[in-house]
Amino acid sequence: MKFAYEPRASTILYNLLTSRPDRRPFLLPANICTIVPLTFLKAGVPFEFVDISPVTLHMNLGAATELLATRRFGGVLYVHTYGDLSTPNDFYTEIKTNDPSLLVIDDRCLCIPNLEPFHQVGADVQLNSTGYAKIVDLGFGGYAILQEDVPYQRRTLVYCAEDLQAAERACKQSVLVRSQFVYHDSDWLQTEADLPEWTAYCLQVQAGLEVTQVQRQALNAIYATRLPVELQLPSAYQTWRFNIRLPHREDVLQAIFADGLFASAHYASLAGIMASRSCPVAEELAGHVINLFNDHHFSLAMAERVCGIILKNI
Repeated sequence: MKFAYEPRASTILYNLLTSRPDRRPFLLPANICTIVPLTFLKAGVPFEFVDISPVTLHMNLGAATELLATRRFGGVLYVHTYGDLSTPNDFYTEIKTNDPSLLVIDDRCLCIPNLEPFHQVGADVQLNSTGYAKIVDLGFGGYAILQEDVPYQRRTLVYCAEDLQAAERACKQSVLVRSQFVYHDSDWLQTEADLPEWTAYCLQVQAGLEVTQVQRQALNAIYATRLPVELQLPSAYQTWRFNIRLPHREDVLQAIFADGLFASAHYASLAGIMASRSCPVAEELAGHVINLFNDHHFSLAMAERVCGIILKNI
């Protein structure tokens, strides 16, 4: 195994993609953070979306296998929806056996960060993040565990924070109005930063994890106790945030915001926005899910108030 440690997880992804001469398209799940396809666009590597499974909420492995059987792809990027740790290692093994040239990336950016140096990695790359809004939010940092034969060359790019903000705004606007996103390259990707050395970084991650786990457990206990069980996603999906599904989500969100509180509605299906193809299961989930905060941005009293608002508005 070898390691990569960069200012952002997207920096690692960019370096991985540009280190390969292969320009065949990748398969990505439709319910993915916009920064991932944005990174593929910057690297000049095409991609296609795969719908999610209505059972697992992860990439539909059957649909992905069918696509991989029809033509040649460069790789698969699998995302752990809402930080669920279940890993399809049999799927990784099968598709790598059928095509050893595939690059399989296991995206764990919403999962609890694992700093064990030699834990089992079924994929070619296991990608982790401690950036904004992750389980451990240091405001910076991404790291990856790579198989020895995976090429990885660091790139140095000019970076402009205003360009990143503009790119994120453009993505959000396209998602909001469900319009086709048109990419314009700019200096939005940060590849250089004054990072702490690896050992110090690990200590920061571990300290942050201990604090955030206490907070998340306390807030999750309130949500799990007060909200109807039939609204809640299974417990495996409740680490990053506490997720519920509602038929009239927008009314509830508006009521939460009107009371001076906040919640989110991640992740929108990017099918038809950043690449063609219809992904109805991802679209259905995106239209009903609410992510309730369970980190340092929320107090126990705020969680109690949010529960009251939800119960009143359902």
